[in-house]
Amino acid sequence: MDRLLLAQLPVVLAVAQAKSFAKAGAELGIGASAVSHAIRSAELRLGVPLFLRTTRSVSLTEAGETFISAAAHAFDAIDAAADRVRAAQGDISGLLRINAPRVALHMGLTPILAEMARRHPGLTVEVIADDKLSDVVAEGFDAGIRLGEMIAQDMVAVRMSPPCRAMMVASPRYIEEHGTPGTISDLVAHNCIGYRLLRSGAVYDWDLREGDRDIKVPVSGTARVSDSAYAHQLALSGVGIAYVFDAQVSDDLERGDLVEILPQASIMEPGLFLYFPRRASDASKLRAFVEVVRANLAGKK
Repeated sequence: MDRLLLAQLPVVLAVAQAKSFAKAGAELGIGASAVSHAIRSAELRLGVPLFLRTTRSVSLTEAGETFISAAAHAFDAIDAAADRVRAAQGDISGLLRINAPRVALHMGLTPILAEMARRHPGLTVEVIADDKLSDVVAEGFDAGIRLGEMIAQDMVAVRMSPPCRAMMVASPRYIEEHGTPGTISDLVAHNCIGYRLLRSGAVYDWDLREGDRDIKVPVSGTARVSDSAYAHQLALSGVGIAYVFDAQVSDDLERGDLVEILPQASIMEPGLFLYFPRRASDASKLRAFVEVVRANLAGKK
């Protein structure tokens, strides 16, 4: 075994993942010169360049792709073995990176993180809000959170929330000033808070139920956002009608701060799921997170 090459492997993998020497250095807590030295050392020992570097980008060579593909699996196996040893001693620590859409942050993730902090104070759970449906494997995340229908079939999926209802809400002040739509077609005369989808750039047509069929309804208004939590706040402020999930607004509905619009037009969605590659399920930190997710869901039933 080439022990000197093995010592440089974490740096090589970090650069391959980040596609940047500076970002890899920041993640590993070392300087740019140390990253460059480690990459040069690895390339000298292998006898081939692993990366193509320009002033603007870093990419893998063909040899680099081949090496990283095999080395990453070996490194993951070593990391998992060490993780199992630590877990056997009751020590779950390190960093668990989760990729999640913004809406998930407001649909029950907080009690899960609170329980993780109580059970495993040595573990840091890093949650990155991302509505672009990033590739969690390519971006170096341990797991992702998505609505059920958005998960690739080759992933393990664990339910995080019950099925949820997509619904329309407005404040009593808005209703007093503008009235209540009596039918879906009446929405055209109302100020509807629209959405711009970050993953595609398209304006989202609201999914609604009319009779026995699902329909898509284009809406318009004075505000358009990319964050449903902000649409929620705009609705509370009386700006217009927002399209949200019931879990986001249950407290506001109970207090009377918001009123549901056209409840018969609401639709059911599968709810939120935690998902991850099958090979990642051996990691004790991920298993610990899954245990808390399942316990939290059981408490809601």
